[in-house]
Amino acid sequence: MTSLSMELQVPSSPSVTATTNHILVVPYPSLGHINPMINLCKLLLSNNSNIFITFVVTENWLRSISSEPKPHNLRFCSIPNVVPELNRSADNFLSVIEVVLTKMEAPLEELLDRLEPPPNVIIYDGFLFWVVGVGYQKNIPVAAFWTTSTSEFWVQCFHIFQEYKHCPQKLLGEENGEKLVDYVPGISWIRKADIPLLDENSKEILHWAMKVYELEHHVIDALKARLSMPIYTIGPNIPYFSFEDNANSINATNGSDHSYLEWLDSQPCNSVLYISFGSFLSVSSAQMDEIVAALRDSDVRFLWAARGGSSKLKEICGKKGMVLAWCDQLKVLLHPSVGGYWTHCGWNSTMEGVFAGVPFLTFPLVMDQPLISKLIVEDWKVGWRVKKEDKLGSLVMRDEIVVLLRKFMNLGSDEGRDMRKRAKELHHISQLAIAKGGSSETNVKAFLKNIFQSVVPEV
Repeated sequence: MTSLSMELQVPSSPSVTATTNHILVVPYPSLGHINPMINLCKLLLSNNSNIFITFVVTENWLRSISSEPKPHNLRFCSIPNVVPELNRSADNFLSVIEVVLTKMEAPLEELLDRLEPPPNVIIYDGFLFWVVGVGYQKNIPVAAFWTTSTSEFWVQCFHIFQEYKHCPQKLLGEENGEKLVDYVPGISWIRKADIPLLDENSKEILHWAMKVYELEHHVIDALKARLSMPIYTIGPNIPYFSFEDNANSINATNGSDHSYLEWLDSQPCNSVLYISFGSFLSVSSAQMDEIVAALRDSDVRFLWAARGGSSKLKEICGKKGMVLAWCDQLKVLLHPSVGGYWTHCGWNSTMEGVFAGVPFLTFPLVMDQPLISKLIVEDWKVGWRVKKEDKLGSLVMRDEIVVLLRKFMNLGSDEGRDMRKRAKELHHISQLAIAKGGSSETNVKAFLKNIFQSVVPEV
């Protein structure tokens, strides 16, 4: 692990005047949290030019995002690395969480003591609960930004922290021996297996852990009724506003070219399955072997963004598929040749798939992903599960995957047509949300007016 004695990196702040509102943004240090919070910053700045934002990351992430296109009134600065360089496994995943929740607070406090000008407001990743105490100590108002689904927020706040702890009878029914809950507003029965934080193996995370309105409006309305603090929903919080900049974005630091877009141009409409299992955890080696064999045997066209783009995976491509270490995911999903998305069900990836209007194959790994898989398959009805058991160690065999892939990419089936029709409906909903005067813009403006009303009367 990098020493905490490294110096804080605080660049100068051009264009900051006495009347400029200064926001400090603190993401959880991982790609799936940094990306949406950068998108949030750009959205805030596009709605109010009289803002200056300081975006705080650990030193290793500062190197990664240094080439990120950004407005002039957004600066990146760093605190020393707190997260060790670990292998990407479930055990190390828990170790990273522990370090972030116990070692990141002190260097952030030191940064605040040196930051000029001092911020008016702190926007923090809702998982970093300790930022509230820092803001209170420094007399700086704080606002939490929740980077996953509102349904997951409801489950954590009211199921894990309140209902399940004090009222275990809230587990109302059973299905094949699986306990169910039914009080997440607007969402059908949720299996306990959809909430990994209730698993015995996740008790440490449970102890530490103690956005698009139109997609989850039942949950959001219920939250507003339960909480006294204001809640603002924005999104889908994806980089839809800067397609041309995406090639230089946070993910593009590995020197990848864009020949895959030319390859997609040569494929028939809706014929390609896009595959990505996220940027941190991965499937087991045994499961990877089954997936590789199934793709080879299915004869389905595919584009696979596999971290590292290993030679083993590239060997199976032939003329039907392409494997690469990185791609501009949103551009790929919006490409007319892409007809489906096989995903680990990270919330950012899910929102990009919704925005693109494609159906899903779900392959959740940990944390909120099983619940997001449930939303995709059972509530939105725009996808199918690859594996029936949403557990990291469960294994789906190649023959089963082959059947599913062929069925999923069969554009002529009634089931497939219905699913794709619903996916296009969600695409339309997300377009309305981000349109001029839509719910996202309206809520951003209301949020900015709220947080700065003590500084200026109107934003």
